Amino acid sequence: MTGASAQLREDFYRSTCPNVESLVRSAVTKKFTQTFVTAPATLRLFFHDCFVRGCDASVLLSSPNNRAEKDHPEDISLAGDGFDTVVKAKEAVDSDPQCRNKVSCADILALATRDVVSLAGGPFYKVELGRRDGRISTIASVQHKLPQPDFNLDQLNRMFSSHGLDQTDMIALSGAHTIGFSHCSRFSKRIYNFSPRNRIDPTLNFNYAMQLRGMCPVRVDPRIAIDMDPTTPRIFDNAYYKNLQQGKGLFTSDQILFTDGRSRDTVVRFASDKEAFNRAFISAITKLGRVGVKTGNQGEIRRDCALVN
Repeated sequence: MTGASAQLREDFYRSTCPNVESLVRSAVTKKFTQTFVTAPATLRLFFHDCFVRGCDASVLLSSPNNRAEKDHPEDISLAGDGFDTVVKAKEAVDSDPQCRNKVSCADILALATRDVVSLAGGPFYKVELGRRDGRISTIASVQHKLPQPDFNLDQLNRMFSSHGLDQTDMIALSGAHTIGFSHCSRFSKRIYNFSPRNRIDPTLNFNYAMQLRGMCPVRVDPRIAIDMDPTTPRIFDNAYYKNLQQGKGLFTSDQILFTDGRSRDTVVRFASDKEAFNRAFISAITKLGRVGVKTGNQGEIRRDCALVN
């Protein structure tokens, strides 16, 4: 580990807020039992936060003139349930007098992410803590920082490697698409006008493409949401990789992981060995949680996750 990330540690709050994990977990569990969307929304929020300015909760900041990260078109689709999960967990932590204003929003988001993965049936893992909250959040900083649904393998690898994540990490983190949903506009080109020669993307399973057309008619309501995993959309499992083997990756950036020979073996391994996927996912999300962190006297501990102090 280099620099700031070396200062993260699992027992960071041992003396200042020893109950932090159970406080966050009880709040997240309550929220999860109210709505399943809590899981994919929180996981996606963590990813979007870490890929822009590092894991510093800058995605949670509001701006009076709508110029914050969350106002960017890439982030407007972040479900409110993710933000609400952090708010509820923060309230739970601050309700303990010993913990009040001691735990960063960035750490609460990291813990909540682990908890939703586990609640949805995925692996439970230890979370490194000690992040501080950033004070800057701009709409411009999101530009060209998040993977696009039409990315090829080289584009995906380039973007992930810029954060110290290798191809195996990228494929494991893509497995988060085993839960959650997307909007028709993000993949409609693949099912209606892929190319002059093929209206439907030939790497897409034809029957699945027809199903998607049924759910996403041409003039579809933009609020219609489609499960990313057509088989077990509410379970964090390795079905995502099995789906890729059948041509049922929703985005080009999903299916490319199987169609490109350089990444196919990893997809096949994760599809056949759930434990191998779980181990790779834990390793990848731990590395993701170290991206661009602020520690020590950098940043602050926000009293309100949506506002700088």
